[in-house]
Amino acid sequence: MLSFFSIFKNDNLTEQHMHRRPGAVLQQQASSCRSKKNVALRCPQITCKTASAVLAKTLKFVKNVPCFQELPAEDQIVLVQSSWAPLLVLGMAQDRVDFETRETPEPSMLQKILTSGQERRGSPHEQRDQGVTLADIQGIKEFLTKCWGLDISTKEYVYLKGVLLFNPDLEGLQCVHYIHRLQSEAHQALSEYVKMIHREDPARLVKLFIALSML
Repeated sequence: MLSFFSIFKNDNLTEQHMHRRPGAVLQQQASSCRSKKNVALRCPQITCKTASAVLAKTLKFVKNVPCFQELPAEDQIVLVQSSWAPLLVLGMAQDRVDFETRETPEPSMLQKILTSGQERRGSPHEQRDQGVTLADIQGIKEFLTKCWGLDISTKEYVYLKGVLLFNPDLEGLQCVHYIHRLQSEAHQALSEYVKMIHREDPARLVKLFIALSML
């Protein structure tokens, strides 16, 4: 359950800071406290099984991309390690996988005092397995809703996966220029497809990349 949540945690999701009137301060603080609450899956077994199936399908897709197979094994590892989590969420959007959560109960003050020493002595894995915040989950659900609202086609998903997978900005890559070319080709293919299929919506390409930037 918790390992499922850990794959979605994304440090790039940041809150937007806006100037608010003094009267809105308390409301903002209350919202902030709520967003920091930990949550857990309502049906962990079903959701994890579904997510695992999507992950297997995603990795199979990556493995079968011919130009990916031509890369050195070291570059393949770097690319997959960097992109598998966002690719998984994108795959969940494609397969219309949704999930429900519930707030985890806050420990009492006495329990916090009694367990504080144990938490400090716990392993890093145990310290990470404290659930994720409501804000993290809201970010994922907003991305899924955005994708579903755009009604993204199968081909568009394929090209978006290519843009995500072939990231030339990662450290440790050997074939940087080749990977950059592959990403550019995926971007160009998506652009041409969108112009051909969605002539009535000239802003669709921008909408797709705005959605992708949420990962």
